[in-house]
Amino acid sequence: MKTGFAGALNVYRTMAHHPALLKAWAPLRQHIVNGSALGPVRSELVILRAAHRMGSAYEWAHHVSRARTLGISDARIQAVRGMASGEDGLIARAVDALFDGFRLPADLENALSAAIGRQAVFDLIATVGFYSTLGFVLMTYDTPIDDAVANEMAERPL
Repeated sequence: MKTGFAGALNVYRTMAHHPALLKAWAPLRQHIVNGSALGPVRSELVILRAAHRMGSAYEWAHHVSRARTLGISDARIQAVRGMASGEDGLIARAVDALFDGFRLPADLENALSAAIGRQAVFDLIATVGFYSTLGFVLMTYDTPIDDAVANEMAERPL
């Protein structure tokens, strides 16, 4: 069994079927999860919106749990499924633009850059790409939600 992040969750147990990909994946994961200019709260909002758009139950459940750990309220998490207001809405529109048009239109990119900074915009785009790829893997291989997260969602549904 893999140790470290590669053995900690079902997603990485699934990815361990391709060790070279998992090894290559690790540095980008490190940046997206721990080094993003978005910061942890914005990153979770991006991931939640992407999970919602993809219909990835695994990513949605796991990132609801992570968002709660960061202090994001259930109401704010729920709002990211619809059209949130303020900066959260700007983030949701950006994720939607990437899913729907595969790019950020200039006016949206300009608004995002003014609100969160250009490097954070790059990280938003990379986060959507990273978690989309991850969602493809998870949904293709029907990766089950990890027990602790499934239990949390059962005990504390949104």
